[in-house]
Order: sequence, then C-alpha cells, then structure tokens
Amino acid sequence: MSEAFLVVAFLIGYLLGSIPFGMVLTKVAGTQDLRSIGSGNIGATNVLRTGRKGLAAATLIGDMLKGTVAVVIAGYFGGADAAMLGALGAFLGHLFPVWLKFNGGKGVATYIGVLIGLFWPAAVMFCLIWLATALTTRYSSLSALVAAFVTPLFLWWFGHPALASLFVVLTLLLFWKHSENIKRLQAGTEGRIGAR
Repeated sequence: MSEAFLVVAFLIGYLLGSIPFGMVLTKVAGTQDLRSIGSGNIGATNVLRTGRKGLAAATLIGDMLKGTVAVVIAGYFGGADAAMLGALGAFLGHLFPVWLKFNGGKGVATYIGVLIGLFWPAAVMFCLIWLATALTTRYSSLSALVAAFVTPLFLWWFGHPALASLFVVLTLLLFWKHSENIKRLQAGTEGRIGAR
C-alpha cells in the first residue's frame, strides 16, 4: 500500500504546491496582475510591492501551509518516504505550477512549510538564521540563501540523512531560482529590505 501510494503522494504534493496563493489573493483583492509589477514573481515579497501587507502575509502563510499540508497528508497515509515525496512534489509545484505554464515562485515559503511538516526544529533554525542575516545585511534573498545552505547540514547533524539529502536537492533548486538575485548581490545592485 505504502509503495503504491508514493506516486500519489508526489502528485498530491505537486497539486497543492501548484496553488498560486499570491495570484489568487491579489486577484480576489482586485490589485493589478502580480506578474506585471516588481519582479513579476508570485510570492509574498512581490505581493508586498502592491502595498498590501495583509495580502503579503496571507500569501506567505498560504505558500508555507500548502507545503506543510502536503507533507502531513502524504505522511499520514504513506509514511516517511511518502512524506518526503509529498514535500518534493509541493516544492516543485510551487516552482513550476501547472496553472501558470510552469512559471512559479522562488520557493522560500514552501521550503519552510515542508520543513515544518518533516522536522519542525529545522524550520525554526531556518527562520532564526534568515532573521539574523536580514537584520545584519538587510538582504532578503541573501538571508534565504544562507538559511537554505545551512539546512541540509543541520538535518544531517541531527541524524536525518535522508531529509538532508532531500534538502540538498531543494536547496540547489532554490539557489537556481535565485540566480538573478545572486548576480545582483555580486554586483551590489540587489534591493535591500526597507529600501525605496
């Protein structure tokens, strides 16, 4: 039963991950098309550029929870392996949503969400490192990259080699989706938190 469910777990995760909360919430709120402003991204950071902090917070929570829910459902019915496949599916769904021609977000909130479902102390660690880096540098993208880099090491250190391996893959994907941010960081042109 559990082996047969693995593919289903991945698909459930992918479909949940594909829900573009940023697009849905801004459309319901009547703001302009999210893809036409700022970075064109569908995540909470770009929603914040609409000036609607409540919508940005709701997008962040939605993008996190879809990852957590995918892990919890998959794990409940199929065990630990299914939970990890649900996590992978949710993350890929957010990055490459079927509803948006496979052009999705950068994955930070969903990354945290699947961490919450799989090993919540790692999610707490991620958020603390993000916060410390953000307070020090005021770069949101750099904060996410540093926290994601540390995550697989943290999981391995605490005796979760399978999760560490999964998050090596997710971290590489997250770095790839942030390639333009990395170029701007190197050039010194990346926008800082709170900058006008």
